[in-house]
Amino acid sequence: MSYDVEALRAHFPSLQSGLAHFDGPGGTQTPREVGEAIARVLTGPLSNRGRVGVSEVNADDAVTAFRAAYADFLGASPRGVVYGRSATQLTYDFSRHLAKGWGGGDEVVVSRLDHDANVSPWVQAAAAAGARVRWIDFDPQTAEVDLGSVTEAITDRTRVVALTAASNLLGTKPPVRRIADAAHAAGALVYVDGVHYSAHQFVDVAELGADFFVCSPYKFLGPHCAVLAAAPELLESLTPDKLEPSTNEVPERFEFGTLPYEIMAGATAAVEVLAALAPGDATERREQLRSSLHAVDRHELRLRQVVEAGLCDLGGEAVLHSRAADRTPTLLVTFPGRRSLDAYHFLAERKVLAPADWFYAHQASLRLALDDSHALRIGLAPYTSDEDVARLLEGLADFVAHSASGGGRAAR
Repeated sequence: MSYDVEALRAHFPSLQSGLAHFDGPGGTQTPREVGEAIARVLTGPLSNRGRVGVSEVNADDAVTAFRAAYADFLGASPRGVVYGRSATQLTYDFSRHLAKGWGGGDEVVVSRLDHDANVSPWVQAAAAAGARVRWIDFDPQTAEVDLGSVTEAITDRTRVVALTAASNLLGTKPPVRRIADAAHAAGALVYVDGVHYSAHQFVDVAELGADFFVCSPYKFLGPHCAVLAAAPELLESLTPDKLEPSTNEVPERFEFGTLPYEIMAGATAAVEVLAALAPGDATERREQLRSSLHAVDRHELRLRQVVEAGLCDLGGEAVLHSRAADRTPTLLVTFPGRRSLDAYHFLAERKVLAPADWFYAHQASLRLALDDSHALRIGLAPYTSDEDVARLLEGLADFVAHSASGGGRAAR
């Protein structure tokens, strides 16, 4: 089966708005099947989990299906799949779980490429434990990870290396496995923020070398929630603070309170939609996902190259800061002498949505040190079409021409 973007778009009621969405890195649009799955479970019959009444079974089945779906999506064990409200919440939780064993002399490594959700929780946990923080840096000119800083940061005192698999701001994909191998050689654990990565790549947690891997289904067609994957044996070695009567079983002991069964059902449906995009001859869901996500990657790469060529045609009027050799279809752009925020509003008036901000990549924004107070982020998604891209590029060309004629405001 070939990848058919128009057939896929028919599954998204929201695309009937006429908006061309380039805001996928902040959260994709949602297919009809996901909404229907949420409504079906939520309207029940539905009770707390059990195996007696049908309403209890429905709740229990929603949890079991969720764990199986994300085990397939990530290449993990269902017993190692933890549900969370958000990646931020999960990272805060697990930084606290792990920090129980830290003390003075221990070190934690974080990255300047990361969304702050994979920085501040670790920095704050380290401060509370008296541990030292070391930094992995990147080159703002190339957007590539500074491998020298990796060598300097990881020592025999390192307890955790927290690293993104792909920058949500620049799209850069660090050499996660190489860094993970260095961390493991030093006896450290590796916590990988895969929120942006999972939206564009087939994920194999073991291949990446991640001890913990977190992602957010709402970045890849699902509802707002998050998932953490780890080996069950590793989870069993952690003792979270929890309510006395709550289960001590893994992974449930990390999930506080009653689970949102309907959201879990929607997240499962998102995996099913992705698996059906271009499954080829595969019959197992894991292999269907491999085929589909490779097809998505090819589709998005082709469109990324079209966008990059269009930006190049604008000459020096648009500067592309996403320059790493290995990166996602996410492009950070500024406009010398113009405000990116104005470009955002200009495009929005033409029903093209490409927001301008720093998108919680706080350290990366400081490291880039750009003159503009915002930067335009163009994100491609599985449902992005050639027509969407044409509208984007036409809008950007009009913005440059309009502001050059005095219709825009200078950057400050």
